[in-house]
Parts: sequence; structure tokens; C-alpha cells
Amino acid sequence: MAGSRILNRAFRERIVSAEEAASLIRPGDTVGMSGFTGAGYPKQIPVALAKRIMDANLRGEKFRVSVWTGASTAPELDGALAMVDGVELRLPYQSDPICRRKINAGEMEYLDIHLSHVGAFVRSGFLGKLDVAVIEVTGILENGDLVPASSIGNNKIWLDYADKVILEVNSWQSERLEGVHDVYQGFALPPHRKPIPLIHTADRIGTPYLRCPAEKIIAIVETNAPDRNAPFSKPDEASKRIAGHILEFLGDEVRKGRLPKDLLPLQSGVGNIANAVLFGLQDGPFENLTSYTEVLQDGMLELIRSGKLLVASATALSLSPDKVDELNAGMDRYREKIILRPQEISNHPELIRRLGCLAMNGMIEADIYGNVNSTHVNGTAIMNGIGGSGDFARNAYISFFMTPSTAKKGAVSCIVPMVTHVDHTEHDVHVVVTEQGLADLRGLSPKQRAELIIERCAHPDYRPMLRDYFRRASQSSPGRHTPHLLDEAFAWHRNLLRTGSMKAG
Repeated sequence: MAGSRILNRAFRERIVSAEEAASLIRPGDTVGMSGFTGAGYPKQIPVALAKRIMDANLRGEKFRVSVWTGASTAPELDGALAMVDGVELRLPYQSDPICRRKINAGEMEYLDIHLSHVGAFVRSGFLGKLDVAVIEVTGILENGDLVPASSIGNNKIWLDYADKVILEVNSWQSERLEGVHDVYQGFALPPHRKPIPLIHTADRIGTPYLRCPAEKIIAIVETNAPDRNAPFSKPDEASKRIAGHILEFLGDEVRKGRLPKDLLPLQSGVGNIANAVLFGLQDGPFENLTSYTEVLQDGMLELIRSGKLLVASATALSLSPDKVDELNAGMDRYREKIILRPQEISNHPELIRRLGCLAMNGMIEADIYGNVNSTHVNGTAIMNGIGGSGDFARNAYISFFMTPSTAKKGAVSCIVPMVTHVDHTEHDVHVVVTEQGLADLRGLSPKQRAELIIERCAHPDYRPMLRDYFRRASQSSPGRHTPHLLDEAFAWHRNLLRTGSMKAG
């Protein structure tokens, strides 16, 4: 077949339409789909499945599936299936507004778990049976090897454990991605686990391809559709100031001999603040940098292009359209500097700890003692999920959490007396940063942390309220180690729910 990415003759006989492939997914199935942060997700089959579910709904038939992925995907997958009320259970991370609305309305179950845990949960049977895998790949070689696309995520575990496999071969994905991936094959459950032989960020310990028994592959759909490559907004003033505080802190750590002059492997969550830090490194004094992270963003590609970043290890690409074009055009130059791995490796706690990653992640709010909420609004409504931030925060050499000091145009303080939901305890949070300043919490007692966070990180409009709360809690709390007036701490958030602002009282 001229121009086909499917080089294996036997597999060409399994080419079907997206509608035919979707018809092979049954009501009640659990479906493991590729995709990580809008990269490498199936583009046509989820839409065709959503249409099939909608038709079933019109006939009065219940048709829902459970959806497992690597992380967030895109409207063609999460949004399409949620729109037709087609998802019974979603895991392990999502960022789709329709999914979010369904989850918070109690109409969709959601299991928010650490990204590094998913593979072991599946192998152990904790999550039940995986019926179908739907995986996007770049191509199929003559020997049946699968060339991964712009993300790996949980694809290996889906291919290993699904009863049936459906592939989307996407010719939009650059053929020059071949050779970028490193798929580790040595996963096992206790007591058979062995050390993972990754010593340096640039080490390759697996194969460039995904593999699947041919008899499991029941259908193949050929597609040509782009990833969800949304351009990043230019860093605003708050993001630039947060980045400046972090870069100044890193320079000071180098001067004190706590970090080498080329730092340690960088991990960066997704978003404009994280990208601002990466772009700030471009003009900073640090050379010969490395990155061990989940997602390769625009700022990292720019650092590679300039020579500042020697290697970036991740599980997915999350690039703007311009940067995708730049990567594809310069792939011969980038191929040896970019490694895409399964997320069990990119997020592996032991590797993160041993490599000594510098972890920089966003948050919704932090309390005065350093506990961080990165998932819930007002304690009950999920935003996206914990993603990989817990994998990195618990195990990083230095764990940073970043946010502007206020939200909703200043009406809400992101520094509060007590967070409404704890994702990262004070024990895992080393540094809190807002545009107001940076609080280094290492080696400080709870009361010392509280004073520093209030003075360094809280917005000036909210410092008097926080100082007053801390002063009175220190005098009247039943226990004085971590002083709290629980009724008042909860009232802070009740007031927000009632008025939409914490400035009201």
C-alpha cells in the first residue's frame, strides 16, 4: 500500500474504519487509551465510540466504558466521551472541563492516583481487568514492532495486559520520531523486582519500540491528525517574578556548595509558570543542564537548541505548534538529546531520589505550615488531579511548589491558614514560591515555617489577616506545635464560599 506507515503485510489486512474499530468496544468494557498531556492520544476511535454511545442513548440503551490513560488527553477523547455520558470511571488524571463537571456532579467516577503507581496497580490486579487497548503509534515495522508516537505514558502496560488491541497509525506524527523512545522491559512485581539500571539521565536501558503479540491486534485505523498542541501564553509578570525568585535561589544554593554548578536534573510541571522558569534558565548562568521529567515543553526545547540543556528525559512532548515544527525539522540534532520513556520510568520514585531531581510543580493553595493542595477547590471539587507531582515531591532533592499569591483577580489568597485538601504534606514541601517571594522551609519547625511563608509568600493584602490568625492560634490553640484554631481555619474557606472573596472578613 503506497504511502502506508504499516509495513507488516499481515497487519495491513486488519485496516478498518474508525467506526468499525469502535464497534469492537462493548458496553461495560475497560479501555486503556494512549495519551499523555495532549500528546499521542487516539484521534478518531474515541470520536466514533462517542457517536456509537450517543446512538445507544437515543435508543434508551445504557452504554458506558471505563477509560484509563497515561494522563490528560484532549477534547477528541475525554471531551467527546464525557459529552455523551459515556464514561463510568476515569483514571489516573484528567484536565477536560466536561469531565471535571461530570466528576464534580457525581456523574462520573474518578480515581486520582500517582502516575507512577498505575502500572503496578494493573499488574497486581487492583484495578480489575483491561478489556481493550487503543494506542496511537507512528508506524508499524515489517517485523511487527510498533514505533511509538509523541508520548509513551502507560502504553506498554496497556499492550501487555489488554485482551484486545486496536491501533491508530497516525501519519501526522513525524517518522523521524523513530529512535527517540526508550521502552524499558524489566518491570516485575515483588518479590521479583530488580534494580533499574539507569544511572544517568541520558542512559538508554530499553528498546526504541513497543511490542505486542500479533494475535491481540484486532483492528488498525490509519489517521492523519495533529496532537492538541496549544501555544503557551507569554509569561505574565507574576510568572516572571516567580521564575526570578527560583533562579536566584538556585544560584545561592550553588554558591553555598549545596548544588553543583550545572545543577541537578530538572523536573517541571506543565504550565506557564513552569515554562517561565525554563525560559529564565536560558539567560541564567547555568550550563550543561539535564532534565528528568514527565513532559518536554517549549522552554526545554529552547534550552536544548541553545546548548544549555544536554539531555531531556520525559514520557511525552507537550509543545506549541511552532516548536513541533522546529523539533521535526531539526530531529537529527535533537534525537540524541531527547528520550521518551514509559511513565513508570519517568516518574519512578527510586530513580527520582537517586538522580536528585529538582522538582518544580504548581499548586492551588498552600497553608502557613507548608501543606499543599494541588487538586481540589474548596476541598470537594476536583480540578485536574495529582498527576506526577507526588512522585516527584516526595522523592526530589529539592521540592518547589509555585503559585501566584492570589487568585480571582486578587479576591482569593492562595496562602491560607489551613488547606482544604492535602495532596502534599509539609514533610514533602521544601520551598514555597509566589511572585511575592520564596520561603525555604528546610530545617524549620512548623511555627518558623508559618512566619516565613506569611512574610515571604502571602500577598500584602492578606498578611494582616494571616498574622492575626497565627498570633491568636499560637496563644489559644490546644496544642502549640502546629497551632490552629480549627473553627476559624474552616471559617476562612466558608467565607470564601459565601462571598466569593476572603477580603470580606
